[in-house]
Amino acid sequence: MLKMFRLASVASLVLAIVVMGAGAAAAAEAHHGQSGTCTGTLTAPGVLAGTFRGDVVITGVCAVNGGAAVIKGDLILAPGSVLNAQFARNDVAGTGASSLTVRGDVKVRNGATLAMGCEPAFNPCLDDATATGQNRVSGDVRADHALGVLLHASKIGGNVSLRGGGGGVTCNIPSGGIFGFIGSPVFSDAEDNNIGGNLTITQRRTCWMGALRNDVQGNIFTAHNKMADSDANEVLANHVRGSIACFSNRPATQYGDSMSSPNRVHGQAFGECSFKVRKPNPAPSGPLAPISVKV
Repeated sequence: MLKMFRLASVASLVLAIVVMGAGAAAAAEAHHGQSGTCTGTLTAPGVLAGTFRGDVVITGVCAVNGGAAVIKGDLILAPGSVLNAQFARNDVAGTGASSLTVRGDVKVRNGATLAMGCEPAFNPCLDDATATGQNRVSGDVRADHALGVLLHASKIGGNVSLRGGGGGVTCNIPSGGIFGFIGSPVFSDAEDNNIGGNLTITQRRTCWMGALRNDVQGNIFTAHNKMADSDANEVLANHVRGSIACFSNRPATQYGDSMSSPNRVHGQAFGECSFKVRKPNPAPSGPLAPISVKV
C-alpha cells in the first residue's frame, strides 16, 4: 500500500502544480512586514514568499514556489488551511530556488494540512524531480488535530508532534478538500528528516501513517493511532539517539510492503518497537526481522 500512496501522490500532485502554476503570477506577493498572512484557493493558491519579521498565518491554500520564504516568528496554519512547500524552484520568476525557513515554531491547527519537503527517491519535488527541498524549522512542528502532515528531507531543530486528527479510519478519497483535489486518501508521513528533539505521533485516525529513515536526536513515541490500511504504521529505519516506544497502535508497528530495515536505537525500545519484536519483512510472509536493534 505504501507504494500505491507514493505513486498516487506524485501523479496527482503533478496535476496540482499545473493548477498552482496557472495562478501563481497573479497571487505572488512579497511581504516584508512585522507579521503577515497568505491566503488563496485550491485553484488559485496564494504564494508565500519574502521575509517576515513576525508571525505568518496561512488561511485557505498557499504554496512556497515563488522564492525563499523566511519567517522570523511562528508559522501558523489556520483551521482547514493548506500549505504546500514541496517545491525546489522559483516558478513565479522562472529562475532561482524556493525554500521555507521558520525561525520559530510551525503550528498546524484543526483540519489543516502541511506538506513540507521533497526528495528524488521518495517524494519528488513538484517542479524538479531531481532536486531536494531546502526547508528548515528552528523550533517545533506541532500538529493538533491536523488533517495531514507530510514531512520530507527537512531540518527541524525542535520536536515534531502529531496529536489527534487525520480524517478518520478510512481509505476512501474525500469528496472535497486538498486530498479530494489530488485524488488521494488522507495520510501522514515523516521521511528522511533531521529532527533535533522528539518525534511523537498519538491518537491519529487516518488511512496510512509512516515514519521512515529519520535522524531523531531525542525519542520516538507512537501510541493509540488507528489506520484503515493494513500496511500502515511503518515506523522503520529511523536512527534514534534516545529511546523508542510504540503502544496500542492498530495495526501494530510493522514492515508492511516497505522492504525497509530496523530502527537503530541508542537507548531503550519498548512495546511494538521493542528489541524483542520480530515481524515479517515484507508482510505478510517474508522472513522475520527485528523492528528495532540496539546500537
